[in-house]
Amino acid sequence: MEKGHTLPQDCRDFVQSLRMRSKYALFLAFVVVVFVFIEKENKIISRVSDKLKQIPQSLADANSTDPALVLAENASLMSLSELDSAFSQLQGRLHNLSLQLGVGSAAEAVGEQEAEPSQPARAGHRRHVLLMATTRTGSSFVGEFFNQQGNIFYLFEPLWHIERTVSFEPGGANAAGSALVYRDVLKQLFLCDLYVLEHFISPLPEDHLTQFMFRRGSSRSLCEDPVCTPFVKKVFEKYHCKNRRCGPLNVTLAAEACRRKEHMALKAVRIRQLEFLQPLAEDPRLDLRVIQLVRDPRAVLASRMVAFAGKYETWKKWLSEGQDRLKEEEVQRLRGNCESIRLSAELGLRQPAWLRGRYMLVRYEDVAQQPLQKAREMYRFAGIPLTPQVEDWIQKNTQAALDGNGIYSTRKNSSEQFEKWRFSMPFKLAQVVQAACGPAMHLFGYKLARDAASLTNRSVSLLEERGTFWVT
Repeated sequence: MEKGHTLPQDCRDFVQSLRMRSKYALFLAFVVVVFVFIEKENKIISRVSDKLKQIPQSLADANSTDPALVLAENASLMSLSELDSAFSQLQGRLHNLSLQLGVGSAAEAVGEQEAEPSQPARAGHRRHVLLMATTRTGSSFVGEFFNQQGNIFYLFEPLWHIERTVSFEPGGANAAGSALVYRDVLKQLFLCDLYVLEHFISPLPEDHLTQFMFRRGSSRSLCEDPVCTPFVKKVFEKYHCKNRRCGPLNVTLAAEACRRKEHMALKAVRIRQLEFLQPLAEDPRLDLRVIQLVRDPRAVLASRMVAFAGKYETWKKWLSEGQDRLKEEEVQRLRGNCESIRLSAELGLRQPAWLRGRYMLVRYEDVAQQPLQKAREMYRFAGIPLTPQVEDWIQKNTQAALDGNGIYSTRKNSSEQFEKWRFSMPFKLAQVVQAACGPAMHLFGYKLARDAASLTNRSVSLLEERGTFWVT
């Protein structure tokens, strides 16, 4: 009997021992989890810092050049460590940067969303539209199609500030290096992190206030309440709002307004290589739609020679003096621009998996002839309902009796505007463009002019029909 009483007591002692061991094991596991979590956060920050430092280094290794960063306005050297420092404030937004690197966990992303309930809706609801173009292609006009829509937060050429502040030494790394910087800033802007621009605005904003936001008046979202704060006397704002007087731009209010809008759109003439946008297309927080706008390169050159006259003195001298040959470096620059546009378009039309359903190619000439129809096609491609507000703006601003004043005007009789270049361009200038940009012109459906008569003859069309081929 005594033996029978001893066995249960032993069992109880054994069970009690197991319980104590389980508690110690759980405590130890908790300590390990906390340690791993801390280590992971440190690694994320470390990898972010390493990435910012290694981007220019990898470019230097690949091209055997030193893409030293310089400040364009005062030509003083800006070291890579200073660039890293300029981006250091972004490290506080770990959900943005860690996901950009592909190391953020789903738990971290959920945690950040709980901390910031004002974050925009996830992919599938909120659209992020990039109007990708080059200068003098009609992008300001087409951008208004999105600027006039009340539920879209639209930015006009925000990358202008990066181009003015950060440039690269001439060399093979120039195009790739600038594209990487533009791409990373573009991603933050699409996430409504407008603070990223503060590092590039000169002079630097104080308390998130600036009166130097480029073409602020071309973005309705930056001139609406509550972003439009009371006007401040004796504060000069070069790019002020057009239809109302506002105080200096409050970047915090602008970022909050961006989050409240249903969709985000911006236009950029400084994104040249479509392939650099792959990380944005694959980012789960974005639903990217790229609209690449192209124009007849002959028309583009004619417009640039007027708008940027100082940069084309060599061309004008060649035309006026009747020289046989234009300087080869000028021709090569023109050819390079056309090839960059063509290669991006060919990539988009091939529809790689990461770009499928996210790319649309549009000719300015088609928009000029049928603006409302093309606006509807672009909105349908973006997955955003077109409002009567936009339709009314298009009707009023494409049937103007006279073209709007100024080289950046968005008020045009667009059906007549797009071919005006034909009647002022010397045929030998058109020949240079056709020889340098032939492959691009063929891809986009621009016909070659055989002689001066065909160039100026309105009955001779220089435009092939394309239809819905341009939507992919």
